[in-house]
Amino acid sequence: MDPSIPIRKIIHVDMDAFYASVEQKDDPSLKGRPLAVGGGSKRGVVAAASYEARKFGVHSAMSGYLARQKCPNLIFVKPRFERYREISHQIREIFRSYTDLVEPLSLDEAYLDVTENKIGFPSATLIAREIRSRIYEKTGLTSSAGISVNKFLAKIASDLNKPNGQKTIPPEEVEDFLLSLEIRKFYGVGKVTAEKMHNLGIFTGADLKNRSLEFLSDHFGKSGKHYYEVVRGSHLSPVKAKRIPKSVGAERTFSENLSSELFMLERLEQITRKQESRLKSGKQKEKTITLKIKYSDFRLQTRSKTLPLYISAKSLILEVARELLYQEPLQDSVRLLGISLSNLNTEAKKPESKDDSVSVQLQFSF
Repeated sequence: MDPSIPIRKIIHVDMDAFYASVEQKDDPSLKGRPLAVGGGSKRGVVAAASYEARKFGVHSAMSGYLARQKCPNLIFVKPRFERYREISHQIREIFRSYTDLVEPLSLDEAYLDVTENKIGFPSATLIAREIRSRIYEKTGLTSSAGISVNKFLAKIASDLNKPNGQKTIPPEEVEDFLLSLEIRKFYGVGKVTAEKMHNLGIFTGADLKNRSLEFLSDHFGKSGKHYYEVVRGSHLSPVKAKRIPKSVGAERTFSENLSSELFMLERLEQITRKQESRLKSGKQKEKTITLKIKYSDFRLQTRSKTLPLYISAKSLILEVARELLYQEPLQDSVRLLGISLSNLNTEAKKPESKDDSVSVQLQFSF
């Protein structure tokens, strides 16, 4: 690693099949059986799958219909988000007993910066092991962890020994690890980007590092700089204790396709009611309203409008959503409607974080 790059001790903790594991824990009859949290109907979607179900190719975001085809014995249970939030809160309390620099990504994963920690322990590897042990004692659930010098590497590492394992990439191993890593395993490189990189002769980190910043920017735009930096271990984003939301969204999939705007307006009213409560709880307002429309053939369309002033009232959100709905004729019957509120007044606020320019010496233990 470049000695000028700041080195931190970052842990990424990821719960193992969190929603499904909670259901199996609360109902022992489900243990060891292929389980999906979500809807098993033709319109249903898998929110999470147990490891037993994953062996059949079932995964999150898959339609319930396809999941049943892949695994005829699949058991579907309805999600219980209040229960998941309750356990997530217990887990975060454990995190915060080690450091205040905790950045939740979702209910089941978070980054922790333990460069300086509350127990004064020098080894991030042992802290991660202790955290995982305490999570299991408190909740009966297993977790996996990745430990390294930055968030990017910790995120990759946490996936290497799943489930119920952990992986440490210490500073002296970062360069070799990145050079040998398959390009598809780089966090942020999806299927389409990986295919594009393969067409350019980029299959590993070593291939990526051999490409110039100009080359990567020409082919990948703004993301080119990101790829250029991460393969050199220079991902400098700090762990942020408070993540400021950039948007608030809600949507509904209908049991039957809608073809009448009147029925759609009723659904939009329900969605805006939920949006209003979320905005008020976070004291947020927004300028940009985006209407999401998914047609019966799964085509997706979005329509947006940015206002001159911030708003948060349901009546105003609904008025703009109605305007967007009637902006142009619908192309087909509709299976899903959603509203996303962005350009929030919270975006101007900057969370407190440690100075990125401070470089930590390599004398501590990973």
